[in-house]
Amino acid sequence: MNTIITIGRQFGSGGREIGEKVAAYYNIPFYNKELLSRAASESGYAEELIRQHDERPTSSFLYNLVMDTYSFGYNTSSFVDMPISQKVFLAQFDTIKKIAAEGPCVIVGRCADYALSEFPNVLNLFVHATDEYKIKTVMDRFPDITNEQKARDFINKKDKQRQSYYNYYSSKKWGRADSYDFTICSSTFGIEGSVKLIAQLVDDFESRHAGHSVVEEVPEEAGKKD
Repeated sequence: MNTIITIGRQFGSGGREIGEKVAAYYNIPFYNKELLSRAASESGYAEELIRQHDERPTSSFLYNLVMDTYSFGYNTSSFVDMPISQKVFLAQFDTIKKIAAEGPCVIVGRCADYALSEFPNVLNLFVHATDEYKIKTVMDRFPDITNEQKARDFINKKDKQRQSYYNYYSSKKWGRADSYDFTICSSTFGIEGSVKLIAQLVDDFESRHAGHSVVEEVPEEAGKKD
């Protein structure tokens, strides 16, 4: 196993759960919110600050200026005039590259496919679902969301945040088929069916890319399974 799997996802599509199950199937690390803690640890930024900007771009100069007083680390001159939201993105960007260099894993969201665009052993996926499926998932997950309209509004808000973040920082379009290697409708295949489908894709990807490793600047031993 030498494949790094990135998963973009619509809110309520089950993308996170699918990613967890794929990672468990291959016995490889899974990164979602875990990535934020590591990015904070390695960059020197407060984890709360990382979470506040997680998949949420902001164009507010005043907000960035105020939040910049809470940051530390990445203190080279090239970062002085950069908005804090972009500094946080770069911290996550660097962490994603380090994680990928360590070996096969599953990374959910956070422009991981863009961050790893130079890695030949990456399979980029996107999980979507019907509105009915996503609404039911959200209402089951959040007891305080008591009707379909509230669930729909919440889903639209979260997806707009993810779309804005992805489109702002990457050169691709969030959710569009040609931005990924494969898109999966979880409401058609179900969670377990989606995991099985991804496993088939990964196995075929592995056979087609046998012998490939990560980019040249990564140590040769990176990516090998113990």
